[in-house]
Amino acid sequence: MRHVIALDVGGTAMKGALVGADGALLHRDRRPTARERGPEAVIEGILGFADDLRAYGVQHLGGPALAAGLAVPGIIDEPHGVAVYAANLGWRDAPLRALLADRVGAPAALGHDVRTGGLAEGRLGAARDTPRFLFLALGTGIAGALGTPAGIEPGAHGSAGEIGHVVVRPDGLPCPCGQHGCLERYASAAAVSEAWARVSGGGDAADCAKAVDAGDERAREVWHRAITALADGLMTAITLLDPATIVIGGGLAEAGDTLFTPLREAVSRRVTFQHLPKITPAALGDTAGCLGAGLMAWDLLRKTDGMEETP
Repeated sequence: MRHVIALDVGGTAMKGALVGADGALLHRDRRPTARERGPEAVIEGILGFADDLRAYGVQHLGGPALAAGLAVPGIIDEPHGVAVYAANLGWRDAPLRALLADRVGAPAALGHDVRTGGLAEGRLGAARDTPRFLFLALGTGIAGALGTPAGIEPGAHGSAGEIGHVVVRPDGLPCPCGQHGCLERYASAAAVSEAWARVSGGGDAADCAKAVDAGDERAREVWHRAITALADGLMTAITLLDPATIVIGGGLAEAGDTLFTPLREAVSRRVTFQHLPKITPAALGDTAGCLGAGLMAWDLLRKTDGMEETP
């Protein structure tokens, strides 16, 4: 059965899959990123994961993968296949595309984790048939992807969509990127977890959301600060990009209406001359990154006529 390897690397975990030509997930796996071991060990972990996925395909799907797609956070030089910088993983100028292609013995594509998630949501998920949308992932950090009729916009230097590093609170909390007051220091799942643990003594963002629903005033205050910061960041994006739809995924989006109801209200209150976009949950959940990585790999094969030449 023809398939490609897909890898989605996050700050906490990395997901792997074998993806069929129709976007079907033929096999899925998950491993810790283990970023505490340092960037070189993380890269070797990615390549080892790819090795194991390739071996699974040979054993269970009748042959090796035709190509591989890898989605990683940070600034990506997609034309040259280089991961330029990732604040939460520590690498700089890592030639991941070449390393992956060499390890699996097949063509490889490298992309930004959130842009690949946006690619999947645009083709298969909540933004399907939407001409212009913003995909936002609220996870360990925050990043976005702008979808247009031409595809997902990478930017001139590979850093388009880094909305998590828009300053929403000048002179605020320090960020690993070197600035202060970045959006992801207030409205990411990691930031909410940190703030909730500080006032409650433990727990994470999911626990905070549950406490909000239960009427805990401490949780409501933490949640309100996050929603307010997120609405401020989104207004910058709405003003500059004018998306018809904003699709929100990532761990924090799993809170459902606890997130979306106050966020829609907060954004609506801020709109003046701008057009209010539809704000909707992502449809593909935590599979979006892997699916997007798989789509990148299949797109690579189509561009090189690989599909037509492979029996």
